[in-house]
Amino acid sequence: MFIKIYFDEKPLFLCDEINELINEYVHHDDAVFIDELNSHTVKAMVHEMQLQKIHAGVFFHESLEKLRKEFFKKFTIIQAAGGLVTNELDEVMLIFRRGKWDLPKGKLDKGETIEQCAVREVEEETGLKDITVESLLQSTFHTYHEGSRFILKESIWYKMKVNNGQKLTPQTEEGIMEIKWVKKDKLNLYFDVSYPSIAEVLQTWSDK
Repeated sequence: MFIKIYFDEKPLFLCDEINELINEYVHHDDAVFIDELNSHTVKAMVHEMQLQKIHAGVFFHESLEKLRKEFFKKFTIIQAAGGLVTNELDEVMLIFRRGKWDLPKGKLDKGETIEQCAVREVEEETGLKDITVESLLQSTFHTYHEGSRFILKESIWYKMKVNNGQKLTPQTEEGIMEIKWVKKDKLNLYFDVSYPSIAEVLQTWSDK
């Protein structure tokens, strides 16, 4: 098993086994591999992943849970949730925000569940109503700086369905400039103009 964390465009794999996918990264010249877990190696991996010359990382330990706990200590953890929304035509809704094609999502508010957060964010950012949550899709992780804090955000994604024909209203105060429905077989055209974690969610769904 593994947890993939994005540092900008760069993937870091926290893993308890080296599978075929991860093995490819282990042998890259521009990847860092660490298989000893302590406070110094965790700090070293965080530092290495921010270097321009490094494009991927693999951190191996026999206990993924222990590795996760030690690694996550280095960050301020924020939970968020969002939705991959489809209609009766099996089209997917994409939003255009800050120069990237994205999916609606946002931070968890106090007192709400992750699923409630996902629905609320979709409603607020797109104007959609009567949203049906069909299933839990996956979680993605990415890092960013916020002032002096180094943030690790976990976004939990749900598959959602809405009736076609609803008016789409971009939440411009959140930087959303456009919303569109995209056919499943055209999604790959948007991957290069999406965040890696968003492209991963879209790819996972389109492969089903």
